Amino acid sequence: MKKRLLSLTFLCIVLLGILVFLVACGNYDFIDTNYTFSKAYVKIGDQWMDLEIKSWTDYEGEQIQLTLADGTVMLVNSVNCILYEGELPKGDK
Repeated sequence: MKKRLLSLTFLCIVLLGILVFLVACGNYDFIDTNYTFSKAYVKIGDQWMDLEIKSWTDYEGEQIQLTLADGTVMLVNSVNCILYEGELPKGDK
């Protein structure tokens, strides 16, 4: 009886581990945190521009794709972009 209970417990643990692996496998948002921003402060050339954004996507490298409120799509380097919600502190402009 103890051997059967031990085998059943081991099987449940293995199945639970497989289930967790399958749920997490290929789902980047399972571990990653989602952020919401409505504005971007972007450096274009030598000028910084304050832009309203509809959505954004980041990639594994340093690129951020911004979709602006007017539908324009921009691909910028993360070094030249500040995503924010609310008001940008005055010291950063």
